Amino acid sequence: MKKAFIYLSILTMVLGITAFECGSAEIEGAKLYIKQKQYDKAKEVLLKEVAKNPASDEGWSMLGKLYSEEGDIPKMLEAFDKSLAVSKKFEVDVKEFKKYSWANSFNKGVSYFNSAVKTTKQDSMNLFFEKAVEQFKYSILCEPDSTIGYENVAAAYLNMNKKEESVPYLEKLVKIGKPAYSFSRLGALYLNKGADLMEGYRKSKNKADSVSAFEWYNKAISVLQNGRAKFPTDADILLQLGNAYYSADKMDVAETSFKELVEKNPANKELKYAYGVVLLKAHKFNKAASQLEQVIKVDENNIDACYNLAATYINWGNDLRDEAVKKESTDRSFQEKFKLAAPLLEKYLSVKPNEPRVWISLGQVYANLGMEEKSKAAFKKADEVK
Repeated sequence: MKKAFIYLSILTMVLGITAFECGSAEIEGAKLYIKQKQYDKAKEVLLKEVAKNPASDEGWSMLGKLYSEEGDIPKMLEAFDKSLAVSKKFEVDVKEFKKYSWANSFNKGVSYFNSAVKTTKQDSMNLFFEKAVEQFKYSILCEPDSTIGYENVAAAYLNMNKKEESVPYLEKLVKIGKPAYSFSRLGALYLNKGADLMEGYRKSKNKADSVSAFEWYNKAISVLQNGRAKFPTDADILLQLGNAYYSADKMDVAETSFKELVEKNPANKELKYAYGVVLLKAHKFNKAASQLEQVIKVDENNIDACYNLAATYINWGNDLRDEAVKKESTDRSFQEKFKLAAPLLEKYLSVKPNEPRVWISLGQVYANLGMEEKSKAAFKKADEVK
């Protein structure tokens, strides 16, 4: 996944000054210390106050505010909860300070996030992102119903390539029902989990890996279908949903999905590429070639499109050759498809020369064209780069 750095806007909030009523000696002493900006001494006497009088709603409220100023959000919330458990007398103050602390933590997170974006050193980048995550998590504690904290934690983790860590925050956003990209990103992560398991299955032949892969594919489909219901025109959701159908071998649904997407977005080469691959897998070679040729026409350096177009021609040529053999025909027109495939594979290998499977494909193409020496050379190269 390509990293997408996000610059965030700073929120501002003014901290209000609250007038306190007269209270115990500790409360009055704390007020004086606060006025003198001797916050450590104020906290010291307030801790004595709440130890002596656990039902001191004002003591807990004042202590929470001091914790807020220190940036200790968990202790702030604990103190505020204890104040409100005694009475609702300071509820307005508590709500205002939670808003203030939310904005303060969020702003710090934004600052760290943007510092991460600006640095070119990976270690420093990750350090800033980690600090941003900490502050955004504090903002979530203050305002758990606000989506922006979850969005930014997920974004920071994704920028650090910590995909697993981002999942719970994207899942929370999906549960809330916004924004649209939370559905597409979570769906893509589920698809990646499935793809990793399927790759493991291909190597180990452990059926449990295959079963688990399809569970993740279906989980992705569920998330993306819900996303489509909420955001029916969102291109990223629709693209990932098509990919999910494809991965889960629901080819008819995938084909219909991508056909509709391409019709709605005729200039989108990514959608045309995905649609072409689906058509290739469905053995609809004429239609697949049409889509992939259009991709290469606007992006001649798209080597993945080159490879899949070559695969289309090869499979198409194989079918035509098998049909000719079955009919005992001398028709050699199938070779035209192999002739079209050869330069595409050669172009792919000029960029990625260490792909043995592609060298094997090229060797097979040369063999079908009667180019014996080139075929031998390609197979030899495949062995060398294994």
